[in-house]
Amino acid sequence: MVDVYLQAKRDGAAAKRFFIRLLRSHGGEPRKIVTDKLRSYEVAHRELIPEVIHSTKQYENNRSEQSHEATRVRERGMRKFKSVRQAQRFLGVHSAVSNLFNLGRNLVSASHYRNLRMSASAEWGRAVA
Repeated sequence: MVDVYLQAKRDGAAAKRFFIRLLRSHGGEPRKIVTDKLRSYEVAHRELIPEVIHSTKQYENNRSEQSHEATRVRERGMRKFKSVRQAQRFLGVHSAVSNLFNLGRNLVSASHYRNLRMSASAEWGRAVA
């Protein structure tokens, strides 16, 4: 998961703000961007980073949609946010913690998984200390 960014509108200006925020926070241009078929993403892509490949194929977005599934479940349970700012603050922290602890257990060996879990626990210990 790269980022979760809540916005009131889904127009071209909002998409440009989203792309600018991603480019600034991740330092550098990606090789490929995969989004859903929202037209405003195409506008932002064309104006900001036209040389980057932009894919909107049907199933390529599944990986990002699945990574947001836990976030959406959490959003449903916490509908009583007082503001978008409060929800954004929560989701920013939640996505970082989720990336730290949600490891693809089926993709790595048991010893490598244990090493990843130990490093995640150490990172969490540094974050909360």
